[in-house]
Order: sequence, then C-alpha cells, then structure tokens
Amino acid sequence: MADSNFKDTTAETIDKYNVEAAEILANSVLHLPITQSAPIYEQLLSVFPTAAKYWKQYVEAHMAVNNDDATRQIFSRCLLNCLQVPLWRCYIRFIRKVNEKKGVEGQEETRKAFDFMLSHVGSDIASGPVWLEYITFLKSLPALNTQEESQRMTAVRKAYQKAIVTPTHHVEQLWKDYENFENSVSRQLAKGLLSDYQPKYNSARAVYRERKKYVDEIDWNMLAVPPTGSYKEELQWLAWKRLLAFEKGNPQRIDNVLSNKRIIFTYEQCLMYLYHYPDIWYDYATWHAKSGSIDSAIKVFQRSLKALPDSEMLRYAFAELEESRGAIPAAKKLYESLLVDDVNATALAHIQFIRFLRRTEGVEAARKYFLDARKSPTFTYHVYVAYALMVFCLDKDPQVAHNVFEAGLKRFMHEPMYILEYADFLSRLNDDRNIRALFERALSSLPPEESVEVWKRFTQFEQMYGDLDSMLKVEQRRKEALSRTGEEGATALEGSLQDVVSRYSFMDLWPCSSKDLDHLVRQEWLAKNVNKKVDKTAFPNGPGVVDRSPSSLASNSAASAKVIYPDTSQMAIYDPRQKPGIGIAPGTIASGAAPNNMSNPMVAMVGGGAINTFDDILKATPPALVAFLANLPAVEGPIPNVDVVLSICLQSDLSRGQAGKSRTFPAQTPAGPATSASDVSGSTKSHPVPSGSSFKPTRDKQFLKRKDLDRQDDDETTTVQSQPLPRDVFRIRQMQKSRGSASSQTGSASYGSALSGDLSGSTG
Repeated sequence: MADSNFKDTTAETIDKYNVEAAEILANSVLHLPITQSAPIYEQLLSVFPTAAKYWKQYVEAHMAVNNDDATRQIFSRCLLNCLQVPLWRCYIRFIRKVNEKKGVEGQEETRKAFDFMLSHVGSDIASGPVWLEYITFLKSLPALNTQEESQRMTAVRKAYQKAIVTPTHHVEQLWKDYENFENSVSRQLAKGLLSDYQPKYNSARAVYRERKKYVDEIDWNMLAVPPTGSYKEELQWLAWKRLLAFEKGNPQRIDNVLSNKRIIFTYEQCLMYLYHYPDIWYDYATWHAKSGSIDSAIKVFQRSLKALPDSEMLRYAFAELEESRGAIPAAKKLYESLLVDDVNATALAHIQFIRFLRRTEGVEAARKYFLDARKSPTFTYHVYVAYALMVFCLDKDPQVAHNVFEAGLKRFMHEPMYILEYADFLSRLNDDRNIRALFERALSSLPPEESVEVWKRFTQFEQMYGDLDSMLKVEQRRKEALSRTGEEGATALEGSLQDVVSRYSFMDLWPCSSKDLDHLVRQEWLAKNVNKKVDKTAFPNGPGVVDRSPSSLASNSAASAKVIYPDTSQMAIYDPRQKPGIGIAPGTIASGAAPNNMSNPMVAMVGGGAINTFDDILKATPPALVAFLANLPAVEGPIPNVDVVLSICLQSDLSRGQAGKSRTFPAQTPAGPATSASDVSGSTKSHPVPSGSSFKPTRDKQFLKRKDLDRQDDDETTTVQSQPLPRDVFRIRQMQKSRGSASSQTGSASYGSALSGDLSGSTG
C-alpha cells in the first residue's frame, strides 16, 4: 500500500498526455482508499475528460463505499459526454440499487432511468444487453389487475419493437425473443405483427453487418490525446470518418429524426476519442448548421472552444457562423477574445478584426482601431499592408492607402516583403517614378544578403517598363551588389546569354527552347566550378529541376546548394552474381590461368577471397583511364548526368592511337584460356577465337558462331546452376528476359552471350 506521498509521484512529474504513464497510474490507484485516490482520479480526468473507463473506475470506487451523493455528482459530470455502454450500465446498476427498496415509486424511477439511458446509448451497436435488461425489468414489474397486465404487455411489446429495428450485436436474439413473446400472448395477433416487423428486422440485421465492418476498425480503448501524426492515430481518424460517412448515408432508410439522432450519437462517440481534433468539431458544428439546427451548432462550437481554447481556426469559424446569422455582438466578442492578451495576440487577429469592423460597423470603426492599435508589439508590417489595400480597394481612397504605406515604411524599411508589397501598390497607381525611388531607398538601407528579392523585383520592373539603358544599368548594379555575398567573385560580373533570356522572356514565353534553357543552366554550373574543387551540391539534372523564372537563372546553382543529400561515399555496387564470402567459381577458371579481378574491380572489392585495396586497383588501371577518371566531375547518385560526362569526354586529351587498330584476342593454349573481356560483363567463360583460315564466307562464319554459342551455353549453364542462388530475384528475371531475346536472335539460349555481347562473334 502506498502512503500519503503517493500522489506526489502522479502525472505532474511526467508528460501530460503520456498514455502509458496514465494507464499505470490508473491501475495503481485501484488499491488505494477513496480519500487518497480521489485527487489522482481528478487529475487524470482533467487531462482525459472523455476517458469513460477512468470515469467508471472513479465512480465504482465511490459506489464501493456507498457514497451515493458523490456518485450522483460524478455521473452528472460524465454521462452526457461519455456515451459508452459500460459506463451507462454502471449508472443503471446504481439507480436500481438506490431504488430497490422504494416500492412502486422506486420502480418508476428505475423505468425512467432506463428510458433516459436508451435515449442516449440505445442506438449503440453494443446496446443489445441494455435492451435485454430493460425488457427483463419490464417483465418483472408486478401487475395487480388485468389493466396493469395489459399495460405491462404493451410496454414490453414497444420495447421489443424498438430493439429489433436497432442494428446491434444481439438483434437476432432479440428477434427470436420477440417471436416467442408474441406467440405466448396470442398466436393469431402474433402472425400479423411479426409479418409487419419482419422487413424492418431484416433491414436492421443487414445494416448491422455493414456497420460492424466499420466499428471493428475502431480502438475503443484509445485515450483522447492531441494529434501527433502517428500512423495509429491516422488510422483511427480514417476509421471514424468512414463510420460517420456510413451513418450520414442513412443506410437503413429510416426517417430523418431517427437518422439525425444516430449521426449525433456517432459524432459524440467520435469526440470521446478525437477530442483534440479541431476538424471533427468543425464538421460536427457545420453538420448541425446545414441540418437547420443553428442552436445546436452554436453549442458544439462553445464546447469546442472549451476543449481547444487555443484554436484560432475554431474561433474564426464560430464568429463566421454568428455573423452569418446576424449576431454581430456575439461575433465581435469572439474576435475580441483573440486580442485580449496583447502579448499573445497575432498580427492575423488584428487583420481579421479590422476586416470584421469594416464589414459590420463601417470605415471609421476600422480606421479608429487601426490608429489605436498601431503601438502594439504584435502589429507587424502585415497589418499595414492589409489595411492599406483594404482602404485602396474597398474605400477607393488611394491617397490614404499611400499614407499608410509611407507610415509603415518608417518602421519596416528593413523588411524586404514590405518593400515588395509597397512596390506592387505603386504599380497599380502607375507611379513608376516613386517605384524607382522606393527601390533606391530600400537598397541603400538593406544589407546585401537581404536584398536579393528586392533586386530581383527591381530588375523585373526595369525589364518590363524601363528603357534599354536603365535595364542594363540595374542588371549591372545587381550583379555588383550580389557578387559580394557569394563566392563567385568577379565571375558574377560577367555577362552571359542568360541575361538576354531574362530580359526578353514574358510570363511562360521564352526566347529559346526548353532544351536550350537547360543547357544554359548546366553550362553556368560548369563555368563556376571549373577552377575549384567541386562541392557536393545539387547539379541541375534535367529540365524538371530548372528554375525558369527570368531573374533566377543566374542563381540556380546557388539555390540548389541548400539541398541536403545523403552521404554515398561508402556505397558499394551490389552484383547478384557474387555472393559475399564466395569469389569467382573455381570451375570457371582453367588451371594455370589466374583470375583477372581487374576485369570487374567492384566485384573484386565486394566479393570474397583476397580483397584488393583501392590503391592496388589504381596501380593496375591503365594511365589513360586514370587520367580520364580524374577529369570526371563529382556527382551524387549512381547515374551521372550524361551530358556532363560527354562534355568532359569531348574536352579530354586521351590518346587515340589505338582507335583505328583492330582488336586482337590471345589464342588458346593447352594450359587454359586466358580471361577475356567478357569477364567485365559477367561471363567467366573465355570465348574461343577462330583462326585466320576460319574467316570464310558469311554462311560458314555464322555456322561456327552458332556452334560456339551452343558449346558456351552448355558450359555456362552448368556453371550458373552450380553457384548458390542469387538473392536478387528481379535481376534474375532480367537475365532470363535477356537470355530469351538472345535465343530468338541467335538460336541459342546462352546465359553468357546475353551478358557479354557475344564478343567472339562480333570480331568477325
């Protein structure tokens, strides 16, 4: 047993919405006396006010000590907000216990309690036991005369008829009991009543089967916590959305009153678990409003603000509802509630309140509030822009709007976005002189790193409306100013064809093709990185990633440098033909021939056996190849940009002395075949090369080729089958497809020829 200090170790010392800690705490207080457990229950329920299981546990602790007054008080706090059958059955047990010795008066109170319970949870899919208990209670009522007996039978019949049309787990049992009841009263009367209710029962049973599919997806033990974006929470949100959509469709085709009652019940149950989801509250309130029940919608919004007092979205939605129905004072009170705390008030709240005042009270009210609230610390440049544009567009007063922008410029000259909004306003006034003056004032005070967007807009303005001389001057000034912020230095001052593209483009019209535009961006990147070590930055790879705004072409590579890419320095190429721990199969190398791992260096690195270091590989690499690799740019990913590689190749000074000579292959020796170039492509079987006398007419050459391929197929099929099965199934399928295509072309399904390119046949 814990002592009185136990409650000091409660949820105050843990995360407020820690579900696991709450469960441990709730289980631990089961063995405490009610005087010690009550404060802990209150603390738990203040965090989880819709947790029916905690309410039930709390109320049962009071019932165990016969504290009836406290029990009634707890039920009054939780029943209407927790529409869960176990909690309500606990309530009915308490009512029956309290009234069991009060005779007829107690029976009437119990019957009213049953009716109250069924009116709230009687449509629950798990309410079958409640209906059965209610019917059993009605049957147990004493009847002193024929009239009372008739009244009792009528009450039982009505209860059955309501129960059998409710889709519950016990609907079939209730129907059987109803049949037995009617037959026990009067078989002749039962035949007509049962035939009338048979279709309604069939409909309820069919709807129950459909409803059960949606209900089974819901976690009924879930606690209401703020959304964290977890996968489980999203599944529960979707499950409740599907159930609500199902109920709104009125699948049982009942009247609108009963259908709306079921929808309300489903929403109330949903809020027990998605209590902190503003979209559920909003959907519930708007559903009431669309159904014509504005008062119910207002009550839902009021409850939502108690549940989520910090939700601005719900306050705006509630104020919108009040304003739409003409309740201006109520809507104004909601707007003012967002501005009570001047420290936590947002600029958006100021803007929306000014708009509200302009709509409901007129121009002067909005202007008065703007002038009074200007000194607020949360009165940002956004409010100046919003009010100035409202005056300009709605009040048709450009002079006042201009004065507002000028007043704001004194406070927000350091805000580039404010400068741009002011420039847009002046553009609407066709005031090009003040636009240039505004840009000059702003650029003289803004630091270079914060003036990028202002320079961009200034350049666009001159390109659109200025003459050629002013256009070129602004572009040059922009380059000089921005060259001091980057590492390009003097290269940023040089003119390029991209400047021409920027000047002579309009909207989505360009003076060049998409291919030319991508080429210009790539050439710019190469020019900037040709004389320095290439950093691991994003290179524009294809037209899909090119920023084609007129003034952003020159800064594309700088913007791409902000993208973070994974580290691929330790990445090794996976070859499914080689299993870790196993080198080249012994059967594929003839005696006396050393395996040439350099024919496939990556296989030598990742395969088994003797592993060569990278330095050893470089030593064995031809010097021309090493020089070529050194000139290749550093790029990310397994597939480099083809255009970049080709441009490097065209600029390389590799020797071409061997280009015109025919390729020769070593002749076979009795000691065994030497490893051929086919090893690089995956074939470990050397290709026999025919002698000079074998190069006869085409027919003989093709016959010899087919013969070699057939022999090669037999050898390599055995080799492949003797190796362990690769784990890359997708690669195996590709090999099978390529082998099938080679078979249809050459008449031989050779595994090696499909990969090696049939070098022996191509030399003829």
